[in-house]
Amino acid sequence: MKAQQFVIIGLGRFGSSLALELMAMGYEVLGIDHYEERVEEMSGQLTHAVVADATDEGIMRSLGVRNFDCGIVAIGDNMERSILAAILLKELGVKQVVAKAISILHGRALSKLGVDRVIFPERDMGIRVAHQLTTPNLLDYIELSKDYKVVELTVPACMDGKSLSELNTRAKYGCSIIALNREDGVIVAPTAHDHVHQGDIMVVIGSNASIVEFENEAVNVEL
Repeated sequence: MKAQQFVIIGLGRFGSSLALELMAMGYEVLGIDHYEERVEEMSGQLTHAVVADATDEGIMRSLGVRNFDCGIVAIGDNMERSILAAILLKELGVKQVVAKAISILHGRALSKLGVDRVIFPERDMGIRVAHQLTTPNLLDYIELSKDYKVVELTVPACMDGKSLSELNTRAKYGCSIIALNREDGVIVAPTAHDHVHQGDIMVVIGSNASIVEFENEAVNVEL
């Protein structure tokens, strides 16, 4: 099967780290930046890295950008260039266009242009760190919508040895444990008879309110 292909426009801190992670995951990545030193730094680490103006339609066509599965605009120092690059990716027919926003206004503009996904790296990282600092057992979380999320929680000592039936999270809190990650492997869709042990990682899905209640009453407080 052909590896999924990504084109990343802007090889600053965010764009370069994203590009390297995608490469490590086995995907093909074309990196584009108009700063020669950035491209030289990434040369040899990506499938291809080129110095180019991502707002020039002729250049982007010559690079075959329209054939890529996903285009990511990671320009963080020029809102106008970011918007123009996003428009061009959409016009060229790239299947999915993702763009980094440097402000709420920038994000709104990108959304109105039809960008498939707008990301706010600094804002999102700040939110994530805030959650991790205030919930000691929280390792990570993904926001599914404004009302629902998936979180990873470390099993505390007070839950050690309990079965999912005993925890009964769905009935008590309205959230569900959908996976367990432990030293001997991952259990996806665990049954009521599976047990959790201190240090295991629970993957929990539910509404924001239900997960907060579970964290407060079942995780942060000794049962």
